[in-house]
Amino acid sequence: MLDRRWLTNDGRYVQQFEEQICDYLGVTHCIATCNGTTGLQIAARAAGLTGEVIVPAFTFVATAHALAWTGVTPVFCDVDPNTHNVDPVKADELVNERTTGILGVHLWGRPCDVEGLAAVAKRHGLSLMFDAAHAFACSLGGRSVGGFGDAEVFSFHPTKILNAMEGGAVTTDDDDLAERARLMRNFGFADYDKVVGLGTNGKMTEIAAAMGLTSLEGIDAFMETNRLNYGAYRDGLAKVPGLSLLAYDENERCNYQHVVLEVEPDSAGIARDALQRVLWAENVLARRYFHPGVHRMEPYRSQGLGMRRTLVATDHLAARTLVLPNGGDLQPPEVAAICEVIRVAVEHHGEVSERLVRTRYP
Repeated sequence: MLDRRWLTNDGRYVQQFEEQICDYLGVTHCIATCNGTTGLQIAARAAGLTGEVIVPAFTFVATAHALAWTGVTPVFCDVDPNTHNVDPVKADELVNERTTGILGVHLWGRPCDVEGLAAVAKRHGLSLMFDAAHAFACSLGGRSVGGFGDAEVFSFHPTKILNAMEGGAVTTDDDDLAERARLMRNFGFADYDKVVGLGTNGKMTEIAAAMGLTSLEGIDAFMETNRLNYGAYRDGLAKVPGLSLLAYDENERCNYQHVVLEVEPDSAGIARDALQRVLWAENVLARRYFHPGVHRMEPYRSQGLGMRRTLVATDHLAARTLVLPNGGDLQPPEVAAICEVIRVAVEHHGEVSERLVRTRYP
């Protein structure tokens, strides 16, 4: 890359990365972007989203921000408490004359109820897109996430299973949408000095694409490591009261990246936040995703966008969900140590404080 002195602007590695993503996912088009949020913004414009778009409130804030940044109003929908994904029945109830689309999120790599959302979209003539930031290398009905709806958007941030340092992609089987997205990614240039419409600088660099290609070579090994760690967490926490580990469908392909724990304070005897403090005191950086729910974050809270209706499942999950560490730097013995910290914290819930467990685990 350095010898060729071609560092960006649709270089060789970006093209190769897009081709390999298409092959891996079984989709027609991949438009690589500088990050997932920009990919969402480009996809929203390419799909012609305006007015209001229905999104889950239980997601990372970028899902809503990407829409709001393009002038679209996110309408927050509650989720299914069992799947943590947007509830098609509740989405249907939110459709009005201003609604132009639904943006589902394949949370934790577990695909949405695509069939249910597609039925709602078809009934009302809406665009259907998916934020697939968590779901690279995951499947639904044996089909890879990436080709559902009008478009799907991936993130290749370092926290994701496929790491391009920073990066994202819009994937689609829609030729026209792909052409619009590709133009928008490069300022609207259709030729060397011919601009045909509004665009932005959403291009992926060559170094990011090279990192993405390298990461793609190791994707199976990354997934296997995550799967083994997930199994170790499942075994280590199986008998701890008040805790439930989110399950994955073993009949589907899954990246097992997110180890999602629900803490029920009444039966565990310890609240999620108190358990997180214990873990952090032991250098176990568990995260309370997605607290407090996007509808309770700014600017949506002040605008009243998220407070017009009660989102019971979202509020319940946002107060109880804890995501535990996973990835290549973690091995099952270390997972067992984390589980022991959690077990002790629950067993001695009446004594919990930052000094409850002081032993440092390697």
